This record gives sequence, structure tokens and C-alpha cells, in this order.
Amino acid sequence: MSTLSNSPLPITTSATATATTDRRRRRRFSLSKWKGAKLIPLAISLAIGILFRFAVPKPHQLSTKAWQLLAIFLTTICGLIVSPLPVGAWAFLCLTIAVITKTLTFAAAFAAFTNEVIWLIVVSFFFSRGFIKTGLGDRVALCFVSWLGKNTLGLSYGLALSEAAISSAIPSTTARAGGIFLPIIKSLAVTADSHPKDDSSKKLGAYLIQAQLQASNSSSALFLTAAANNLLCLKLAEGLGVKTSNKWLTWFKVSSLPAIISLLASPAILYKIFPPEMKNTPDAPLMARRKLEQMGPIKSDQWVMMIVMLVTVALWISGEALGLASVITAMLGLSLLLAFGILTWDDCLTEKSAWDTLAWFGVLIGMATQLTTLGVVAWMSNVVANFLNSLSLHWFGAFCILLGTYYFIHYLFASQTAHVAALYPAFLGMCLASKIPSLLATLLLGYFSNLFGALTHYSSGQAAVYYGAGYVELRDVFKMGITIALINIAIWGLVGAGWWKILGLY
Repeated sequence: MSTLSNSPLPITTSATATATTDRRRRRRFSLSKWKGAKLIPLAISLAIGILFRFAVPKPHQLSTKAWQLLAIFLTTICGLIVSPLPVGAWAFLCLTIAVITKTLTFAAAFAAFTNEVIWLIVVSFFFSRGFIKTGLGDRVALCFVSWLGKNTLGLSYGLALSEAAISSAIPSTTARAGGIFLPIIKSLAVTADSHPKDDSSKKLGAYLIQAQLQASNSSSALFLTAAANNLLCLKLAEGLGVKTSNKWLTWFKVSSLPAIISLLASPAILYKIFPPEMKNTPDAPLMARRKLEQMGPIKSDQWVMMIVMLVTVALWISGEALGLASVITAMLGLSLLLAFGILTWDDCLTEKSAWDTLAWFGVLIGMATQLTTLGVVAWMSNVVANFLNSLSLHWFGAFCILLGTYYFIHYLFASQTAHVAALYPAFLGMCLASKIPSLLATLLLGYFSNLFGALTHYSSGQAAVYYGAGYVELRDVFKMGITIALINIAIWGLVGAGWWKILGLY
């Protein structure tokens, strides 16, 4: 009878294999625990600034400090594009570099944080929260849907017009998209059996998403307070010596005709070139009325929100005649909302986008202001202006080249505000050096800073929100983006030229 040995079988272990396994485990451990900046974007951003500072010859017209600040600014903008850190964190890091290297003093670095425009933007974000918290934004949108939504084209106009109606009180197109209109569009699409990432998306959802995205850019261009980057444009223009009287009213008066025509044209044009399969939407008004019934009559907090915003907008319009600055008007409106309990202080404290905007807007405006003070913007502007002058172009021809370049270079940017901070002062300086009428250049560059927000799925916050819904294919995003961009440029160029001549801008 055979017996089995009770002794354990010999186990052979390779020292090399064990060491390799340990190294892999340590590598996985170390990489999985890394929670800091994204290393490749960080390296790219820092390398661009370092190479520019030390490898590119400094023009004799500029000081070493000016050249060094430009290098840090380029690093900042590159980081805003490739995102090694969240925007606010990256801006703070770059500002710290500027202070540590003694490129900027502490006082100069933080001087922009007392800027009135920045605080106007911050307070306006709180108004946005009030619209969403009280449900007033939803109520306005649903009212337009119930009035105009019997067919798909009317439904699109209802959504576009409702956004235009509330845009002056909500300075974030992204907030309007994500907080109000995308949920309504998704609800309408699902009711019509149109689902994302599916062949049924083209039944209704894809068209409504595209039409709303394209029309939202015109709404943002219509009012000064409809987008945060509008206020940034005028502040940067002031740094170049261009002051706009009665800002809110002037912005609206100059933009009104071309912006309204663009807004009204977008849904109809898309209805022809990107048609929905469903032409009639008899259920949409019924759905809107049901939701309005569920909401009940207008509540007291919605009445207060509506009255406060109407008073605030009225004071924005007439503020200069009353000697009341826009930021003081906004502070008054916010104080009333807090006093009536429409917003609580906790609402303000938890509005992350407002405080984040305060941080990185302050950094960008501060750097841009110092670049102007140190002569960098003037130098860049003169170089380009001299080149354009060598071509013997009339100011109108030079303006067309600069505007076109400013518009389509946005393919390289993933943020409208980053684009404005990086290029608006330089392009406005080029316009001024080319003898282009200052107010016309200031405002038109500002309007175009909204219109290019739908070029791609990454060109703005609202574009990312709408594309993320999954209704529109990527190829259609690019195709419709360039098509509507060219149409908008034509509308603003043809209609706007005559309108601005009447207004005496040139």
C-alpha cells in the first residue's frame, strides 16, 4: 500500500519575479494616491512659460519685468486651456509665482480683487441662484412653451425667447443651460419618445438642443449682464483708455438689432438645415401646463424675485443718470433678496461658481492690467498694426481681418472667458493702433466673444452642458457650429453695419 508524504510540496520562488511584483505594486500604489495637478498638462503649461522667458529674445522696447510677466501670463492661459488644476487653483498658483519671482508686488497682484466689475459678476451669480431656487426661471420657460409649443419650430422659439427674457438677470449662460433649459428640453424630448445616444434623438431632442445652444449666444450678446465675459470686456477696454458711458444701455442699444435678428433666425435656419423628424408637438403645451399647475399660482417669493430684478435692471439702465454705479445697484438688489429671505447667507456661501469666479477673474484682470501698464499690450498692438498698415488697408479691412482672426482662433480655446482674458486686450489694442473707431471695436469684440460660444462642443460651458446630454453627434456639432457662425457673422456684418452707422459709431 502506497503512502502519500505529509510534507509540504517544495515552493520555488524567483527573487527577480518577486522584486518586479513589489515594484509594480509600489508604482500602482503611488500613482493611485496622487491627487495633485495633472502632470502632463502641468509640464506643458510650465514649459511654455519657461521657454518663452528664456529662449525667445526680449524686444528692446520691453523691460525684463514686462517680459517675465508675459511669460507667466502665457503659462496661466495655457493652464486654463489644458487644465492641470481647477481654474481658481491654477490662477492662484500662477499669481503666487508672479509674487515669488518679484514680477509683481503683493499689492499689485491683489489690486484687481477690489475691482467693481468682479464684484458685480459675483453678486449677479447670486441672482442666478435666486431665479433657480424660487423656480421663477422654470416658470418663465414653461409659460413660453405653453404659448408657442404646438409645433416644433414654435417650441424652439418659446425656449429661445424665454432665455432672452431672463438672460439679463442671470449672467451665466452655463447656469441657464444646466439649471433651467436642459432639464426642460430633456423632459420634452422624452415625452416625444426622443432619447439620447439613440436613433430617436433626431426626432426632437437633437434639434431643440442645437437651436437652444445657438440662440443662447445671441441672448448673451444682447444684454451686458447676460454673460460674465461681457463685463470683463468693458473692464479690459477701460485699461486701454476706452470708457463706455452708460454701459448697460449703450451695450443693449448697439447690440439690439443684430442680436435679435440672429436670435430669431437661428431656430428657423436650423429647422431647414438640421430638421427634426417630429414637426408637431401637441403634447408640449399640455406638459408645460401640467407642470405649471403642479407649481401652483405664482408664489410670494417669485413675486419678490421678479420685482427686485425689474427694479435692479431699471436702475442698471438709468444708473448713470442717477449717479448710481452698477455694482451698487446689484448690491442693493442682493440686500433686498437677503432681507426678504429669498436667499439666505448660506445660499451665497455655497454658490461655488461665484467665489471661484472672484478668484480667477481677479487674477486675470490683475495680470492683464499690469501687462498694459508695463507696455506689453501696446507693443504687441503696434507690431500687428504696422504690419496691417504696410498692406495699405482701410481701417474697415483691417477690422475685418482682426475680427475674423479673433473669432475663429476660438477653436483653440475651451472657455470664452479665458479667450477674452488672453486675447481681448491685444486685439483691441491692435484695433486702436489701426485707427478703428474705439467704441465700435470695444463692443464688437465683446459681442463676438459670445457668438463663438457654439463653435464646438468644448468652446463654452453651455456647449459642454448641451453636448453632454447626448442628443447631438459630434460631427453635427462641428458642422452646425461653423454654419451658424458664418451666418451670424453675415447678419452682424450686414445688419449691424447699417445700424451702427445710424447710431454714429463710425
